[in-house]
Amino acid sequence: MKEFQYVLTDREGIHARPAGLLVKKANEFQSDIKIERGGKSADAKRIFAVMGLGAKCGEQIAVTAEGTDEEAAAAAMEAFLKENL
Repeated sequence: MKEFQYVLTDREGIHARPAGLLVKKANEFQSDIKIERGGKSADAKRIFAVMGLGAKCGEQIAVTAEGTDEEAAAAAMEAFLKENL
């Protein structure tokens, strides 16, 4: 399992547009990808779950990837977050 932490910098947090793009990116991989914030966990491949976290600017999220392509999945998700959120 691969895990990393990220602090959101987008002033609106994870809102509809970037959540959709995040889900699209997560679905490129076979691994299970989870996002956690404040004790709540969400499947990164489900848009309503991701948006349901209510992650805001300045908050830290934890992303985990577990599966056959976890290394690539974690690297891609971290790059996506740095570019978009």
